[in-house]
Amino acid sequence: MALAEHLPALIVITPLSCAFMAPLLYRRHALASGYMVLLSLLITLVMSALLLLKVNREGPLSYQMGNWSPPWGIEYLADPLRLYMLVVVIAVSLWVFFYALKDLEHELRREVIGWYYTLYLLLVASMAAMTMTNDLFNLFVLMEICAISSCAIITIKQDRECLEAGFKYLILSAMGTGCYLLGIAMLYMVTGHLNFEYLQNELSTAVAIYPLNVFTAAALFIVAFGTKAALFPLHVWLPDAHASAPSPSSAMLSGLVIKIYAFSLFLILYQVFPRSLLDSLPLSEIVLWLAALGVMFGSIYAMMQKDLKKMLAYSSIGQIAIIFMGIGLDQRLALVGGLYHIAVHAVTKGMLFMAAGAIIYATGVRKISDLAGIGRAMPLVLAAFTIGSASMIGIPGTGGLISKWYLALGALEIGRSLFVLVVLSSSLLNAIYYLPIVINAFMSEEDFAHKVNEVPKMLQLALVIGMIFIVVAGVFPRPLILLLGEAVANFF
Repeated sequence: MALAEHLPALIVITPLSCAFMAPLLYRRHALASGYMVLLSLLITLVMSALLLLKVNREGPLSYQMGNWSPPWGIEYLADPLRLYMLVVVIAVSLWVFFYALKDLEHELRREVIGWYYTLYLLLVASMAAMTMTNDLFNLFVLMEICAISSCAIITIKQDRECLEAGFKYLILSAMGTGCYLLGIAMLYMVTGHLNFEYLQNELSTAVAIYPLNVFTAAALFIVAFGTKAALFPLHVWLPDAHASAPSPSSAMLSGLVIKIYAFSLFLILYQVFPRSLLDSLPLSEIVLWLAALGVMFGSIYAMMQKDLKKMLAYSSIGQIAIIFMGIGLDQRLALVGGLYHIAVHAVTKGMLFMAAGAIIYATGVRKISDLAGIGRAMPLVLAAFTIGSASMIGIPGTGGLISKWYLALGALEIGRSLFVLVVLSSSLLNAIYYLPIVINAFMSEEDFAHKVNEVPKMLQLALVIGMIFIVVAGVFPRPLILLLGEAVANFF
């Protein structure tokens, strides 16, 4: 019983503890180090699932670090919505690391792989804590750990493109962090609190006395999280970072890292700012229009790319905009669609980057024009790419359809039919640049012109797991939809 009460802390401590042991063990036994990381993530996933079951049964759980109660102490809040995000973070991290065990041998020098394990676990631990923290300053600390770890898993490859992309990411991420810290200062100045709940209570009266402070803080938060989550037009760091990084890093960055910042902005908008403030300020409208532009321009940029990984990177700009559109529409069904898209896109884009990594692993090919006939040479890998593409487009039977469907329903319910057209345009544009790759891979009369090496079984199994999830999410969405629907009902 005592152990169950400490699950929020143990979920963060477990990967942190293993992070420091991984490089030491790697020097003695490389395989054992990798399996230790895998085991630690599996244990963390089990604990996250147990915590979700406990909270569903008994209600939200407040965990106070060191028994220091808020507002003075750091509080972790475990409710169904936060734990949904936590399970997504840990499950996808476990899945990507399973793929990485073999792929990293191909992409990195052997002497840095142990350090990659450390950075990976630090990244996972920071994201897990970000889902549960209920304190603005603690969120700032965790964001810094997340940003530095993310930058490091890009630059660890040590070629010129990675170093340049990592430096660009570090500079822009630091600017976003600066905006966030200034926003915290603005709110602390007028409320004297950092805890989400205490802030929300105080802001109801503080906004009438210090409106400029509160309005400025809200604007700074949108810029800060928009930069870190690559919301258009604050996306300029993303394409180079995701395209040049090792494939497991690309899968993590696109699948999880940008989404944890979108989720954090969602928590601040709905759990820090009072509902009356959201109704009086055009915060949601600003996010909505930036998201709509991101959907369009992200897809247009992706259509212009010749490099496979860079095309996938630009595609992420349009897909993260779908999540922000759910937040911006400020409607229950749309929000369910946006939150559902977090899980669906995390797996879909992760699998697409894995498929691209497997292609590079086996053939060394990155140019889209060189993929003619590759479907016959690598059928399983291209089958995964095809199913991932179908989900990105929103074809029935895939998870991508469900999230876009709920987003469109939410827009129609509040009379914003223009944004239904934006969602439909997203699917059309995705079809324009994904389907030609699939058609060319399987139906080209040319044989694949490059030598194909065998793809390791672990990489193939990771792709199979991704395909199964995407189909299950498209055919049996009800359990997750009900969970999300009940969770977001409290905000309206």
